Amino acid sequence: MNREDIEFQGEGDVTLRGWFYPAQNTTTPAPVIVLTHGMSAVKEMYLDDYASVFAEAGLNALVYDHRNFGDSDGTPRQELDPVLQYRDYRNAISYATTRPEVDANRVGVWGSSFSGGIGLMVAAIDKRVKAVVAQVPMISGPATLDRLIRPDFLPHVRGNFDADRLNRFAGGEPAMLPAVSPDPMGQAAMPQTDAYEWFTKISADRAPNWKNEMTARSLEMAGEFDPGSFISQISPTPLLMIIADEDACTPYALAFDAYERAREPKQLVEVSGAARDHFVKHLRA
Repeated sequence: MNREDIEFQGEGDVTLRGWFYPAQNTTTPAPVIVLTHGMSAVKEMYLDDYASVFAEAGLNALVYDHRNFGDSDGTPRQELDPVLQYRDYRNAISYATTRPEVDANRVGVWGSSFSGGIGLMVAAIDKRVKAVVAQVPMISGPATLDRLIRPDFLPHVRGNFDADRLNRFAGGEPAMLPAVSPDPMGQAAMPQTDAYEWFTKISADRAPNWKNEMTARSLEMAGEFDPGSFISQISPTPLLMIIADEDACTPYALAFDAYERAREPKQLVEVSGAARDHFVKHLRA
């Protein structure tokens, strides 16, 4: 599949880098879909496969690494800032619409996992977006942390956040934690065993620039982010949600509840059976 290395300016003049896949077997200008990845992931983790499928179907596709990750610039490295990711996403749309291959009136966004939540917020606020796909989306940071962190661990976790904030305020380096861990009781941004298996396998196979670390503040900021609160504002933009009915990483109950709050037009695809958890197949085209 033909693709072009691209770069564009994100919020605050941070350079973001990715790929542009031109639409195949169609006349130009053609629609474009902007794709982004989830927590700590980089574009080589199957976003290229998705983009190829969309391009073959007659859609331009733009994928990029979030700031502070992969090939994109930004510091602190390995830090997830959902507000800046949201603003960068809108800059990616602006960049896409300047390309001669793109019909600026037909822009779609596609996000998976944490970026599924980002995509919901972008579609709710940026009405240049004419369609949104949220795949196993993160709906609510506060509610997700409440489900994933044992109540007796929460005071310790919050104490670590406070200590890190004080250390940064004094000029210290950010505290780091693993993105995934083989120990489900260990400290990690995503402590699930299936997360560890997926990330370590995929990084070894096809994404050697993925790093198994994130700043501790990433988890704190993720816990403050509540994109599901915007879901009723997406209409009249069409919404497609894909939910895995055994998803424990982005709890499926939150996604189902959010879908009920969304207004028409909307469509739900529920994934069951062998691919019903968060990581087994949800990032494959």
